[in-house]
Amino acid sequence: MQSLSSNPWPLVLLAFALVAAAVVAAVMLLLSNQTKRLRRERERMLRAMQRESDLQGESMERLSRAVNDSLKQVAELSGALDARMDALTQASDARMGEMRRMVGERLDSRLSESFRVVNGQLADVHKGLGEMRELAANVSDLKKVLGNVKTRGVWGEALLRNILSEMFAPEQYAENAAIPEGSAQRVEFALRLPDREREAVLLPIDSKFPQEDYVRLVDAEAAGDAALRERCAKQLERAILEQAKLISEKYIRPPQTTDFAVMFLPAEGLYAEAARIPGLIERAQSRYRVLLSGPATLCALLTSLQMGFRSSELEKRSGEVLELFDELRSEFGRFQEAIGRARQRINQTETELDAMEARARKISKKLM
Repeated sequence: MQSLSSNPWPLVLLAFALVAAAVVAAVMLLLSNQTKRLRRERERMLRAMQRESDLQGESMERLSRAVNDSLKQVAELSGALDARMDALTQASDARMGEMRRMVGERLDSRLSESFRVVNGQLADVHKGLGEMRELAANVSDLKKVLGNVKTRGVWGEALLRNILSEMFAPEQYAENAAIPEGSAQRVEFALRLPDREREAVLLPIDSKFPQEDYVRLVDAEAAGDAALRERCAKQLERAILEQAKLISEKYIRPPQTTDFAVMFLPAEGLYAEAARIPGLIERAQSRYRVLLSGPATLCALLTSLQMGFRSSELEKRSGEVLELFDELRSEFGRFQEAIGRARQRINQTETELDAMEARARKISKKLM
């Protein structure tokens, strides 16, 4: 005992050994429990995997049966489709044969009809060629006519006459009117415009056709020469202004005429070229009081003048209506006065009848 108390290390070692043995025992127990738990978990997972494998096996078996059924259905459907395709092929062959026959028949008939139409059209073309030859001859004649200044003026005058005759009555315009009145100087046409102070005032209309200047301008424009076109346009402008000056000096004679006149250009192309020259229409109007007009614009101008005729006639008739209304009003006043006098006489007669009736009643009472 004394030796143990003097040397405690054996006891410490013994205690340490006992503690280590207890720890080892506890660890071994823990490992044993963990091993058992892992073994149970493994068995559980194995059973689950076995069940999953069994389920997958059943699914694969069902899938295999479904695939086999599908293959059978596909085989049956393929057979049905083959039969259907055979039937459709036979029907298509039959219809294609029928369509070939019908198309062939229609094509034959169409070709026959087309050949007939083409033959007719060729005959029309030959006829048209003959008419074109005649037209070319007529155009050549027209060029000859327009190449002469006198015949060109006759042509423009005839066109102007046709327009005026279609738009106005014969008494509304005059042909070859003497201006001034009683002189040998005559304008081609003069439109009679109503005037309040006079019976009518004349609007001079003269036809002019500077063909040479116009043809040179058209040729220069077709050639694409801008400088030449500019020179030709200046020449045409100068020719038109010279004619406007002549018309102004010869035919504008107020009060017999209006203070303006109309220059008729008988070709729409000529009027279009004149309108394209900047300021030409305005200069002719401001310097010489001459209005430029082509066939279409002359119709518009004459239409407005025709409306002026109608408004003037309406104004004249409205004055007559007012005079008649004044007469009617005065006559109606006299009629009212006559009615008043008749009413007075009727009232007086009624009063006298009442008095006579009263006297008759008195006399009747006395006689009774």
